[in-house]
Amino acid sequence: MQQLELLKEKTNEELLDLYQEDKRLEIKQELTLRYLYIAKAIAIQMHNLYADFMQIEDVINEGAIAIMKGIERYDPVCDNKFETFISKRIRGMIIDIIRKNDWMPRNYYKQYQAIENARQSLTRLSGHSPSDEEIAGYLKMEVKKCQRLQRISTMMNVLSLDMVTSRDDEGQSVQIPSNDTSAQPETAFMKGETVQVLTEAIGKLKEKERMVISLYYVEELNMTQIAQVLGVSEPRISQIHSSAISKLKLYMNKYLY
Repeated sequence: MQQLELLKEKTNEELLDLYQEDKRLEIKQELTLRYLYIAKAIAIQMHNLYADFMQIEDVINEGAIAIMKGIERYDPVCDNKFETFISKRIRGMIIDIIRKNDWMPRNYYKQYQAIENARQSLTRLSGHSPSDEEIAGYLKMEVKKCQRLQRISTMMNVLSLDMVTSRDDEGQSVQIPSNDTSAQPETAFMKGETVQVLTEAIGKLKEKERMVISLYYVEELNMTQIAQVLGVSEPRISQIHSSAISKLKLYMNKYLY
């Protein structure tokens, strides 16, 4: 008991130094409790990204484990401040969890079509545009899943507007004009085959490029928020985004033309 009281009187930095000399479990436990607020803060900040498949309490628990492992691996000589060091590790842990859960649901096109059919049916019955809650209830689907499918649809539409391009006489990319609504990018890209091709194109991107595309278009985070999630600068996020869009355009142009 007296040893625990002595530990509580020490600063975080003193405890970290002490742990380098004396690998006692009590020191690690005390440090983990002190730095648990970082895991809680990051879990709350990134909640929208994993809310579909994991509880916030479970992520905080995983964060606590990451802190304990981080204490073992932290080198005060080589690494940044422990707060910075462990924040990156916890973000990385959450990103690993997200990565293991595919951002594109199976049978996406069929599920999204069901949402659109439900929207039309409910509109005819009620005379007004239904809410996400009404559509989800009609389909016996979770509201979060319904909203996520619609966000993915928005991403497909946004990307399609950038990617359905042609070449003018000088070799420059231009939008394809058309009066036929069925030939418009929004409609064409909702067809199952083209959605599949775009999904394959995204799958060929580098890991961070895929994350930026998903966070920006599906989770609707802005560049500043994505920079915080991935632990890099905002200009770097813009650069990654531009690189990803260029690669997707090239891939889709090959497919279309």
